[in-house]
Amino acid sequence: MASEDGRDREQDGHEGGEDSAGTPSTATAVDPKVAAAIAAAEAAGPASGETVRIDSWIWAVRLVKTRSVGATACRGGHVRVNGERVKPAHSVRVGDEVRLRGEGRERIVVVKRLIRKRVGAPVAVQCYIDNSPPPPPREAVAPLAVRDRGAGRPTKRDRRELERLRDMGGLDGPSGPVGRPRSR
Repeated sequence: MASEDGRDREQDGHEGGEDSAGTPSTATAVDPKVAAAIAAAEAAGPASGETVRIDSWIWAVRLVKTRSVGATACRGGHVRVNGERVKPAHSVRVGDEVRLRGEGRERIVVVKRLIRKRVGAPVAVQCYIDNSPPPPPREAVAPLAVRDRGAGRPTKRDRRELERLRDMGGLDGPSGPVGRPRSR
């Protein structure tokens, strides 16, 4: 029956634009496929009055790859809700500020919509407001141990130079790892 109503609106020339109250509809602002995915996510979301676990929510909106990674991040103190460290079972609400530290940066998001199931990226970004600082620029660093193709095995001198380069970048100092004398 809903599809018949949709066909009637198309025939009348009301594809999107404004509804009967004169307010702009979401069909013009969002791709129809994304709108359908949002509707499916809302249908699968919690009912009114129900809550969503923080580990489940950060997984559903694609801030972490798996729910278990989200739970581990919560246990490790890498997830904060409104400035407080939380456990994986903490309930998240609309309007909460979630800070997630990981992968070399901090993500700061404000919850706009609660969802339980993982959704596609276009839908996920509509469930939060991203206030994160921009990611650090990638440094153009030449790879250390790149050898020309066909150069053969490294010589003893080449290996020593590679060790020296690795030692300079490490925390062990120029003499190599602590407790192990360097042989020459």
